[in-house]
Amino acid sequence: MATLEAIFPAGAASRSLRQETPAHRRRAAVALRFRRGSGSGSVRPIEARVRARVGATGKREFVEADPDVDCDCEVPVKDHPVMSTVGKSTNIVWHNCPVGKVERQNLLKQKGCVIWITGLSGSGKSTLACALSRELHSMGYLTFVLDGDNIRHGLNRDLSFQAEDRAENIRRIGEVAKLFADAGIICIASLISPYRRDRDACRALLPDSTFIEVFMDVPLQICESRDSKGLYKLARAGKIKGFTGIDDPYEPPLNCEIVIQPKEGECASPTAMAEQVILYLDLNGFLKA
Repeated sequence: MATLEAIFPAGAASRSLRQETPAHRRRAAVALRFRRGSGSGSVRPIEARVRARVGATGKREFVEADPDVDCDCEVPVKDHPVMSTVGKSTNIVWHNCPVGKVERQNLLKQKGCVIWITGLSGSGKSTLACALSRELHSMGYLTFVLDGDNIRHGLNRDLSFQAEDRAENIRRIGEVAKLFADAGIICIASLISPYRRDRDACRALLPDSTFIEVFMDVPLQICESRDSKGLYKLARAGKIKGFTGIDDPYEPPLNCEIVIQPKEGECASPTAMAEQVILYLDLNGFLKA
């Protein structure tokens, strides 16, 4: 069993869920388990939030955030390494199309968003991403998974794992994820994304509370014991340099939307973890236009 913590707007847990189909009834049952306290997770209403931001001085500040506004990341471009690509284009004008995000969401009967799954290698990010995509697909919702390793096979194949390239890797994926969200798609991004300020900058791309950060809070010992790719073994042997958790830091989120943690060394099943994220999406109105 695992402890899963989902942060919802106050009062959201009492909101009724649609039950037109077996899939909706299944979600309603998950919500009922939460209300009765018999589920593997807990719902924590939130009245006010404290977020970290980078102020004009370049120092991190902690501020109380408006619960209705999920983006207060004020990041000067010159002080933020995630902005690793300097704009060089000139004489360009943004061209608006008459078919916008709202129209696309109405067509799909869902709200576009970015579910950003972060955590150490081996924490279960890709497992959750695929399980979540499968469950949502079976319920009739359109999703797309941006897997960190997969993206490095194509769009980001020119980037290394040095700090500057890692920042650029996150920046590019953040921009692509935003495009998917603008298309009305539920975009699931699964990547280590070790640096907090890079993740915060991606959040800032979506200022309308459509960035949902999921932290796989799994201890290094558990992640290393899995080591399905053999990467930890190589890092311990000094054959991989700058490996997150070994000789490169991971900065955990300060105030993410969902936290998934093992309990007594045991993690929840992929389906159970996916259900917690789906519950958050439902209670916050993402599964309807």
